[in-house]
Amino acid sequence: MRLVFALLLLVAASSFARANDSQAETALGGLVLVKSEAVSLDSEDLFISKDEVRVKYRFTNTTDKDIETLVAFPLPEQVYDESSPYYFIDATSDIGFKTVVEGKPVTYEIVQQAIVNGSDVTARLNALGWPLSSAKDFQVFNKKATELDAATRDALLKDGVITNAGTDSEPAYIPVWNVRTSITRTQVFPAGKTISVEHSYKPLVGGSVGGALNVDYRNEDWGKERTRKYCIEDGWYKSFDRELAKRKTEENPGPYSEWWLGYVLKSGANWKGPIKDFHLVIDKGKPGNLVSFCADGVKKIGPTQFEVRKTNFEPQDDLNILIVEWLDTQQ
Repeated sequence: MRLVFALLLLVAASSFARANDSQAETALGGLVLVKSEAVSLDSEDLFISKDEVRVKYRFTNTTDKDIETLVAFPLPEQVYDESSPYYFIDATSDIGFKTVVEGKPVTYEIVQQAIVNGSDVTARLNALGWPLSSAKDFQVFNKKATELDAATRDALLKDGVITNAGTDSEPAYIPVWNVRTSITRTQVFPAGKTISVEHSYKPLVGGSVGGALNVDYRNEDWGKERTRKYCIEDGWYKSFDRELAKRKTEENPGPYSEWWLGYVLKSGANWKGPIKDFHLVIDKGKPGNLVSFCADGVKKIGPTQFEVRKTNFEPQDDLNILIVEWLDTQQ
C-alpha cells in the first residue's frame, strides 16, 4: 500500500485542471485576473472526459464602446510536493490547445510564473537560466545548483526557492517553487454585441493504480480528504465495494485505476453578473466505470454521460472529478 500511495502522489503532480476564460491584466509580479464590469458571460457549454475537454462561451459587451482586453485561460498551479519533489511537467505541451472566436482560429501566448510562498520568483530563475520546469531531470538540476557560487545558492536556500534533500557532503538540490501557467490572448468585444468563443484540448490527467479506495484506507486522513474532494457518497462506496468483491484476488486486491480531472470554475465569476446559462456534461468513458464529483442536480443522460444545468450560476468552487476504471473491464 505504501508503494501504491507513493505512486499515487507522484502522478498527482501531473494532474492539471483547465479553467474558465477570465479577464486579466499584466501587473507588477505577473498576470492577475480582474473582474469585468462590462462583459457578461451569457452561456457556458462544457464537456469533460479523460480524453477531451470542449467549452463554448457566449459573451456580450453590455456597453456602447468596443472593449479590447487581455483574456486569460488560467491553469491551476503545479504545486511542489515533498512526496514527489523531482516531478514537474510542461503544462503547455501535448494538449493540442485550440481557440476559435466567431468560427475563426486565433493565436495565443503562454505565460508561466514560478511561485514561492505566494511571491513571484520568475525573474530570479530566468536570470539563472533555469527553465521553470527544470526539475524533470534531477541530476541535471542538482549539477546546476551545485555549480552556483555559494552566496547565490545560500540565498536560494534561505528564501525557499530550492532545498537540499541530501547532505552537506553529498547535496541533492531540488526546486521548491510552484509553477503557474496561463494561456492568454488579446480579445476585442464589439460594442453591444455577442460573440462566441470555443476552446478544445486534450487534458493532462492524473491517476494511480488501485488500492487507495479500498475500505481499509477510507478512515485515513488522506482517505477522508479524497471523500470530501470528490463528494463520494455512501451509495457510491457500496457500489464500488460490490464490484471490487467480484474482481479482487489475493494477488491483486485493487484491480482498478483511478483518473483525476479538474476544471477551474471560479474564474467564471469574474465576468459581469452570473453565468446566465451553464451546461456541463461529464463522460466517464466506459459504462462499467464509476465517477464521482461535487454538484447538485446531476442527471444521467446516457450510458457514460452525466449532465448538470444551471441558470444564473455563480460558481463558488472548482470542479474535481474522480473516475474509476476496472482493469479487466473492456466494455
